[in-house]
Amino acid sequence: MYNKKELHSILPEGSSLAGQGKTFKIITYGCQMNQRDSEMMADLLQAAGYEPVADEADADVIVLDTCCVREKAENKVYGKLGQIERLKNANPDLVIAVAGCMVQQPGAAAKIRQQAPYVDLLLGTHNLAELPRLIEEIRELHQPRVAVREEEGAIGEDLPRRRARGAQAFVTITYGCNNFCTYCIVPYVRGRERSRRPEDILKEIKDLVDQGVIEVTLLGQNVNSYGRDLEEKIGFADLLTRVNAIEGLKRIRYVTSHPRDFTPRLVETISRLDKVCEHVHLPVQAGSNRILELMHRGYTREHYLELVASLRRHMPGISLTTDLIVGFPGETEEDFRETLDLVARVQFDNAFTFMYSPRKGTVAATLPGQLPLEVKKERLKRLMELQNQISLAKNEALVGQEIEVLVEGPSKTDPSRLSGRTRTNKLVIFPGDQNLTGKLVNVRLTQAQTWLLKGEISCD
Repeated sequence: MYNKKELHSILPEGSSLAGQGKTFKIITYGCQMNQRDSEMMADLLQAAGYEPVADEADADVIVLDTCCVREKAENKVYGKLGQIERLKNANPDLVIAVAGCMVQQPGAAAKIRQQAPYVDLLLGTHNLAELPRLIEEIRELHQPRVAVREEEGAIGEDLPRRRARGAQAFVTITYGCNNFCTYCIVPYVRGRERSRRPEDILKEIKDLVDQGVIEVTLLGQNVNSYGRDLEEKIGFADLLTRVNAIEGLKRIRYVTSHPRDFTPRLVETISRLDKVCEHVHLPVQAGSNRILELMHRGYTREHYLELVASLRRHMPGISLTTDLIVGFPGETEEDFRETLDLVARVQFDNAFTFMYSPRKGTVAATLPGQLPLEVKKERLKRLMELQNQISLAKNEALVGQEIEVLVEGPSKTDPSRLSGRTRTNKLVIFPGDQNLTGKLVNVRLTQAQTWLLKGEISCD
């Protein structure tokens, strides 16, 4: 929470504490980039005097930070808006804002206005920093606002001072994406790729460490292409090396890595930097070269398998996770079997599996060979069954080991126990005092499940 002295020192010139005494609730959908955007909006609102609340029924402002990667994500937002409508009916002064990727799509603002006319503010991905000012205008003028800038602007580094939220933090290093995979809406809603200056990234991380953060996750749609648009000659491996040198920092994670841009130098760099965690999220999407080409992924299955082999040679204990799409337009049974074969060969620790979902404005939505829903469901079921078997076997092999865990807090499924993650990003549940939250502890693993491990804090 900000005190009054801090508020006045960090607010942009000309800003007011219009939210003093008011409350807000942000509901986040989608990826880690959205989580970081939500944190930024929360900092802006707190800097304007608003206070966060846990229950949306107690909020004067409700913000939905949205995702549009799949149709299911959009449906969740409309369902939530239907629930929030009753709060608006009971409290006409409640300000409801819909922000993020979903709003940035062409025609989306008009659709939301039609289906949820009680929404007060529609805020695109390039306009998030305007949130407090627009809320103030809505309150003064009693009129809704739409702020959806089509072109991405310069990266703003003049936002309110970042506040740490525990021992872990997301730090954005790039915005946007230049890849234009044929199934993906991200480049259209987040713009072209822009890298933050290394000095700004390092300053933010040092400030967070001073506030008690010991683990950072570097964020970008493709972190491996970091720095290509900067005047300074710097790549992702160079940035990792600089971050690794920050005193007080214990762990470094990063998402997402594109297989095409995962260079031998980067493999060598992450293998020798002691703070970089032994986990790589490496989306493959499909195991068929024909489908990978239709997806415009820029690599072959052979390249991917060679990269996996290189990572495991350099880091024998590395954990690998991935994203997989089934039912891409034109995918045959043979194409799908190649995906199953790749999964069996790689032996991923975990995989995020999805049915292909057409996104308006993408190339893939116009391709012939769109598959029936029942075919996609059947293939997804087979893929998940295979991956679940592999994930369970991977976890069972760890039982009996003692491993370092960063305690994140009470378990979501059993608040009487703690949960945390290993350096390889394994979720571990174990008994312990909640005062250990934010601390590194050694846990002896005693039981394995498909998605998590259980253990006991080591007394040695």
